[in-house]
Amino acid sequence: MHRRPEPMRITTKWILMASAIVLLAGCGTRVGGWFHKAPDEATAPAALVDFEPRLSVETLWQRNIGDGERRLGLRMAPTLAGGRVYAADAGGSLFALDAQNGQDIWRNETGLRLSSSPGVGGSLVVASSLDGDVVAYDADGGGERWRARVSSEVVSMPAVGSGLVVVRSIDGRVFGFDAADGNRRWVFERTTPALALRGKSAPLLGQGLVYVGYEDGVVVALRMQDGLRVWEQRVAEPQGRSEIERLGDIGGAMQLGVNEIYAASYGGQVMAIQAQNGQPLWATDLQSYAGLALSGRYLLAGDVDSTLWALDRTNSSSLWRQEALRNRWVTTPAVQAEHVLVGDSEGYVHWFDLPTGAPAARARVGRNPIRGAPQVSLDSIAYILDTHGQLVAYRVSRL
Repeated sequence: MHRRPEPMRITTKWILMASAIVLLAGCGTRVGGWFHKAPDEATAPAALVDFEPRLSVETLWQRNIGDGERRLGLRMAPTLAGGRVYAADAGGSLFALDAQNGQDIWRNETGLRLSSSPGVGGSLVVASSLDGDVVAYDADGGGERWRARVSSEVVSMPAVGSGLVVVRSIDGRVFGFDAADGNRRWVFERTTPALALRGKSAPLLGQGLVYVGYEDGVVVALRMQDGLRVWEQRVAEPQGRSEIERLGDIGGAMQLGVNEIYAASYGGQVMAIQAQNGQPLWATDLQSYAGLALSGRYLLAGDVDSTLWALDRTNSSSLWRQEALRNRWVTTPAVQAEHVLVGDSEGYVHWFDLPTGAPAARARVGRNPIRGAPQVSLDSIAYILDTHGQLVAYRVSRL
C-alpha cells in the first residue's frame, strides 16, 4: 500500500526533493493536489453512505474571504477569540469578523503572501507570510503594530501569549519576539530533514515552555523566557530505505493537557509525554498527518487512510474507530456539542457521536477541499474554511 503524504516543502536540497517527487509520481501517489493519477479502487475516496441523522445542522452564515489557499497545502483555518473570527487569505487579505453574523469588523489588505492561520492573543493578531514576514496588527482596529522577518517561510500559526509571539519557520528555526514591540528575544535552531510534509504543527505555549514538533518525529520543549532547550522526546523512529519511507513528521496539531502533551507522527506513533520533563507516559501505533483533538477522556485522531480513532487519553486504549471516510483526506478533528467533526477533500463536513463514533450529520460547504481544522467556539458554533475562501458557521442541535 502506498503512503500518501501531504504536500511537501522544497528545501535547498532540491535535487533530493525532485527525485522524491519522481518516485511518488511513479507509484501514483497524490502530492497535495499538484499531480495525481486516477485513483484505483484501493485509494479512491469512500462513497458516502446514507444514514439516519441524529443532529440538525443549521447554517448561521456563509461568506467568501478571498481566493483561499488553493493548492498551497497551508491548512489555513479561522482563529476564534473574543466573539470574533479572524481569517486570512493567501492573496493578502486579513479579516476580523463578527462571529454571530460574519460581518466585517475590519479588513486589512496586507500586501503579503499570507501563509498561515492568524495567531491571536491579548490585543494582537499576528500574520505570517511565504516570504518570512511576521506582522502584528491591532485586534480591535486592524492597524499595524510592528513587523519582523524570519529566515524562511512560515506555514504554522504563530503562538501568542505571556508577552511573547513565537513563530516557527520551515527551516527548523523557532523565534521568540516581544509582543509589545516585535524585538527578537531569542532564536532556537535545529537541523531538519531534507524531505518533509508541507504542514507544520503550530508551537504550543504552556507552563513556561514552548512545545515544538519537528519533521524527524521529535518534540522539543524550550524555555519561554530565553528559548533554551529543556528537553526533547522522539515520538517516532524514522524507518525504511528511502527519504519518503523515513518521513516522521509531527505535522499536525499537538494537544496540551494539564500535565502532559500529546503528539501524533507520520512516522507511525501517537505519544503522551510529561509536559515538564519530556518522559513518555504511553505510546501507541497510529500513523497520522493531521494531528489530534482533545476532549475529556477522548484523544481523537485521523490516520493516513482517514480512519477516525478515539483513544483513551490516560492509557491509549482504543475506544472506537470509524472507517466511513476512508481515503477522504480528513482534517484534524474538532469537538462540537458532544460530537466529533471533520472536513474532507470534497468539501463535506461530517459529525460523529463522541461516545460511540456513530454517524450523526453531514453538510457541504462547497465542492472544494477543506484542509484546515474546524474551529469550535465556547458557545458551540463550528467555523469551517475551505481552500477557495468559503467560510461557514454551523450550529447543531439534537433531533
